[in-house]
Amino acid sequence: MTIKKKSLTLLGAAALTLSVTGCSVFDWLIYKPDIPQGNYMETQQVEKLRIEMTKEQVEYILGRPVLRDSFANNTWYYVYHYKSGRDASVIHKELIIHFENDMLTKVVGDYDLAKDFNTPLDQSRLPDAIMLGTDAKTDNAEEPMIPEQRPDVKPLVEEKDSESQAEQKFE
Repeated sequence: MTIKKKSLTLLGAAALTLSVTGCSVFDWLIYKPDIPQGNYMETQQVEKLRIEMTKEQVEYILGRPVLRDSFANNTWYYVYHYKSGRDASVIHKELIIHFENDMLTKVVGDYDLAKDFNTPLDQSRLPDAIMLGTDAKTDNAEEPMIPEQRPDVKPLVEEKDSESQAEQKFE
């Protein structure tokens, strides 16, 4: 064989080798989308849950569950699975909610519950609102404060009469 044929054969073999391994070598150049699946939930949503909530209240806060157990209608599953396209890392979170007599009894999963989860919603209360000029301990029920009305202020930019501008354009 001549030198020209040997060099072409060697070049062809090198090109074939690079094309076969090219996908793994240049893998970082290929765009791969992130894949989120299921119910994405914020910690703030889960912290709103309280024992003895109804199914409707739980669904209002968290949305529809991914799975409602067919054999035990009182168990709801919220599952979130996220696979990153860039580094193929996986995040998997679950929240399992149990009901008895259509009331929330138990929550198990990867999320932390609020400190007052075991306080039923009808027994919990908002913190006392301190009104200006009054003491929070007094029982005087005053009307809520109405914000001050702004005085009539002229606009920063005066608009010209739009009808006269339109007539000038068409003349």
